[in-house]
Amino acid sequence: MSNRISNLFQIKYPIIQGGMIWCSGWELASAVSNAGGLGLIGAGSMYPDVLKEHIQKTKKVTNKPFGVNIPLIYPAVEELIKIIVEEKVPIVFSSAGNPKTWTKILQNEGIKVAHVVSNAKFATKSEEAGVDAIVAEGFEAGGHNGREETTTLTLIPLVRSKTTAPLIAAGGIATGKAMLAAMVLGADGVQMGSRFVASTESSAHQNFKNEVIKSGEGATRLALKKLIPVRLLHNNFAQQVEKAELEGKSVDFLKDLLGKARSKQGMFDGDIVEGELEIGQVAAIINKEQSVQNIINDIILEYKVAKNQMGHVKFAL
Repeated sequence: MSNRISNLFQIKYPIIQGGMIWCSGWELASAVSNAGGLGLIGAGSMYPDVLKEHIQKTKKVTNKPFGVNIPLIYPAVEELIKIIVEEKVPIVFSSAGNPKTWTKILQNEGIKVAHVVSNAKFATKSEEAGVDAIVAEGFEAGGHNGREETTTLTLIPLVRSKTTAPLIAAGGIATGKAMLAAMVLGADGVQMGSRFVASTESSAHQNFKNEVIKSGEGATRLALKKLIPVRLLHNNFAQQVEKAELEGKSVDFLKDLLGKARSKQGMFDGDIVEGELEIGQVAAIINKEQSVQNIINDIILEYKVAKNQMGHVKFAL
């Protein structure tokens, strides 16, 4: 599938795996890259030495392009950038910060840069910063999210109308049909996070994977908008957050409730009651654990079938 994204990153399919904290280690990233997509190591949950270890392990098991996702609000971002440059990581996906700060520095080292945005305004700013690609992520997504609550089907054409940069759609995408829909709206590729959480190679705890698989419609909600918006799977912790927000609790109260390791507690350690379980709305249609290779095979097959079917649709006007 040759297009602007597959050509930019030198990958077989324009499918990028989201760099999810606690779920996207070297095993997942390398598996996605080996299967023809672009695997990303999620640096947001890693100390610098841990990131270095994951990069080196990835390079040992794949000779395909891979990248690192780095939230720019990370306290040790300079150390992470230094390791990325030293280890000659070819691609960086940045998020949660100003792309002007690091884009040119990384590009001067031969690194391609994509930046994640949740609205057209920041997509324009990203293009002005000179990024190689933009990821437009609708509020259906898991993890950190946009306060505007703009859906992916609305966001992609909005961003496409404002920028000419290679565009990657994210948020609520987990199937070949959704991939085709995103491309019809103007995207050149897609980023999928939640679909890969329940993969065999994901570093998510099995308890978390099981919760994702058995979740259904309405099982997630956007929360913590006073801090950094995040989509959470329902559990006791999420109910506490909802109660606190309904009562109008302060930012400091919410920070204390969240604590410092709540996401690790839930997604990596497997505490499905009191842990923070970040996942997208699309969890409702994920009903089994699969290998990365099988996931990508299914997505590509469904994409091709759907595209072929659309070519034979006759519309009465």
